[in-house]
This record gives sequence, C-alpha cells and structure tokens, in this order.
Amino acid sequence: MSRIGKLPVNLPAGVTIEVAPDNTVTVKGPLGTLSQKVDSDIAVKVEDGVLNVERPTNQPRHRSMHGLYRALINNMVVGVSQGFEIKQELVGVGFKAETEGQILKLSLGFSHDVWFLIPNEVKVEAVTERKQNSIITLKSTDKQLVGQVAAKIRSLRKPEPYKGKGIKFVGEVLRRKAGKSANAK
Repeated sequence: MSRIGKLPVNLPAGVTIEVAPDNTVTVKGPLGTLSQKVDSDIAVKVEDGVLNVERPTNQPRHRSMHGLYRALINNMVVGVSQGFEIKQELVGVGFKAETEGQILKLSLGFSHDVWFLIPNEVKVEAVTERKQNSIITLKSTDKQLVGQVAAKIRSLRKPEPYKGKGIKFVGEVLRRKAGKSANAK
C-alpha cells in the first residue's frame, strides 16, 4: 500500500472540495481556486472534512498514481489556504533585481540586462538593500508553477562553484571548490 496515498488530507476551515463527474477535483479557499484532472481509475472521496484517495487494484500503474494524486490534491489544499513562497538571492558584485509590474529586470553581470516575464498567477517582489544581496520573493497558490518559475530564474545564472556568484535559493548550501594553488610546482 502506498504510504503517501493512504494518508488522509484534512481540510482547513474555509476550504471546500468538489469532485466533478469527469473526475476533476476543484479546491476553493481564501486565496483562490485550483483544479486538477484525476485519472478515472482513482477514486476521490470527501467525508466529514477529510479527503481520501483510493485505488482499485495493486497494479504498478495504480500504485504510482495513488500517491501522486494524493500529493497533488494536498498541495492544492495547502496552496489555497496558506500559499507557497520561494525566496532567491542574487550573489555577486553589481547583481541587482527590480520589478515593474509582472516584469523582473535582472542585472547579472552580462553586457545587457535580462528581462523576465512572470505569469499572472505568481506575485513577484524584489528587494535590494544597500550592502546586501538582492532578494527575489515569489508567491503563488500553485506549488508547481512557482517552483517552475523559480527554477527558470535560477537557470539564468546558476551559482558557480568557486566564488558562489549567481542566483541561489535562500538557505541553499553550495558545494564549493578550492581555487588554484599559488605555489604549485
């Protein structure tokens, strides 16, 4: 039995779940609405403020989808009740971030600035304080979307292993390499 799949999903106050006949699960909460199409073999049942995901057989296909859909529905419940937030830090001399609406303007040491369009579902905020690294904060109800946007921003200038310059997640530990020895013979 899937350990993740058989865990119940508790619904916080203010969150409602509807399961349509075509097995589309819609979660509504104080921060918004999310929906996810669930495979027709997987059963989603809501009883007394608790959601359970059940599978018909022990086939490998059903076992893999059991935990997957439970995790996706749980992420939707957390998203519409609390939301998700990812913070990124720009490490490097002259590296800056500014926002103009949904456009993120990044100065990353290239000969030009990089302009990055953020989807409407994601709220972006850039803070640049004097003598501090710039911090980019991404907030959304959709965990997958905010993670994908953060990964795309990070890919513009990944941290290099010698000085650690680049875009990294706040709290991320980088593997550093030793530089060249000065007196190597």
